[in-house]
Amino acid sequence: SDPAVKDYTDGKRYTGFVISDDTTREMQLDEIQNPSMMWVDHGEAIWNRVEGKAGKSCASCHQEPASMAGKSVTYPKVSKADGKLVTIEHQINKCRTKRLQAPAWKWESDDMLGLSALIRMQSNGMPIQVKTDGEAAPYYAQGKAFYEQRRGALDMACVHCHVNNHGNNVRSETLSQGMPNGFPTYRLKWQKLGSLHRRFRGCNKNIRAEPYKQGSPEYTALELYVMSRANGLPVESPSVRK
Repeated sequence: SDPAVKDYTDGKRYTGFVISDDTTREMQLDEIQNPSMMWVDHGEAIWNRVEGKAGKSCASCHQEPASMAGKSVTYPKVSKADGKLVTIEHQINKCRTKRLQAPAWKWESDDMLGLSALIRMQSNGMPIQVKTDGEAAPYYAQGKAFYEQRRGALDMACVHCHVNNHGNNVRSETLSQGMPNGFPTYRLKWQKLGSLHRRFRGCNKNIRAEPYKQGSPEYTALELYVMSRANGLPVESPSVRK
């Protein structure tokens, strides 16, 4: 019933914005206060930066960043080129290596985070609409199985926190529904912008499970599944979270 969060809910589903305190919400909504904007500014510089053997930039093909509006809401998606599931980060590196003939970026680099945030930001307010059928169906099933599988020394699955106990507190932290629509996000705990796959790794470490690498097939399939849980909720990247 809170009018301040009506745009961040869809039925019984809600984004992490809803359980954030007023200070964190204000920080996210104010581009001057939002520390993520330092990475977005860096992303804008990268967008126009000519590099690689091809002598091109992102702008060479896509003109303005606004041309990316509506693109991020469908990722992860199955690549038509090779039939593999790809995230926006994978696609960025494909463009770099094939179109620009430039080196790929590390997943958690400031360059990758900045450009990823810039691209996603163009779709702010648009509903997420990833596909889970057709060619995506096997990846969706893989991600769902991961989400529900107990693992680690604590013998816990994603579902135990984000489905069974969302809204409850673990120490000083309120458990969310685990909606990924705000990533990359600036976590006050990290004091920097971070990717969704970094968060996956953190969750795995919390339950004493061996984490996978950012960009791994396991985390990419998991991203598809958790993104499907957010279908219909708005993009709010780059968000601010505790």
